[in-house]
Amino acid sequence: MKVTFLGTGTSQGIPVITCQCVVCQSDDHKNKRLRVSVLIETDDKTIVIDSGPDFRYQMLRAKVKDLDAILFTHEHKDHVAGLDDIRPFNYLLKKNIDIYATERVQDALKREFSYIFSEHHYPGLPQIDIHTITNEPFFIGKTEIIPLDIMHYKLPILGYRIGDFTYITDAKTISETSVEKVMGTKILVVNALQHEQHISHFTLQEAIDFSARIGAEQTYFTHISHNLGLHEDVEKELPKNVKLAYDGLTIFSE
Repeated sequence: MKVTFLGTGTSQGIPVITCQCVVCQSDDHKNKRLRVSVLIETDDKTIVIDSGPDFRYQMLRAKVKDLDAILFTHEHKDHVAGLDDIRPFNYLLKKNIDIYATERVQDALKREFSYIFSEHHYPGLPQIDIHTITNEPFFIGKTEIIPLDIMHYKLPILGYRIGDFTYITDAKTISETSVEKVMGTKILVVNALQHEQHISHFTLQEAIDFSARIGAEQTYFTHISHNLGLHEDVEKELPKNVKLAYDGLTIFSE
């Protein structure tokens, strides 16, 4: 399984267009972070987790030629706003895109993109097949997806374990049941927003502590705010088996 980080950033903090901090003004490409998303390529399917506002550019930048499914973690705009941009894949591949989301997330999508779900479907609009998921395992093609119950402050969201790869973003607290599901994973991806306490996201230290508890062979931090600091500087603070993810990073998992 091939995993590519399409985006490792967040909408938290000052917009980059007005920010004069050293991170936003850095020339290092590892400090240029689009909104968080990941591309997963299995033997038979191409899956994206979350389609945020940068979705179109992310797919162009990564030269993605195929798309079978989008798997949503939750309904916040930085995770769903790019759904409309599946249109080119509908047109070029001549197929609908499978959408996997909880009922609550589906309700949000229907409010935000009512025209996609309209009874009278206008030609050229996004073509989707929507699938309702819960916290029970399910399959996309040959690949089993194990949902993980995560709390994003008071909002229940989902993380996902796929084989030996686990992806968790926007976490503040994680249930013991979900921790048990994550145990044994070889590659862990988890959010690490900033050093300072935050009401709805792991801090860097909380993410380090969680990664130590899981004991994965390799951990990558994502959903990174510019408040965390420069990529090169932060990596010096991390345990040897923990790294900051960056846009364009590709890893492989079983």
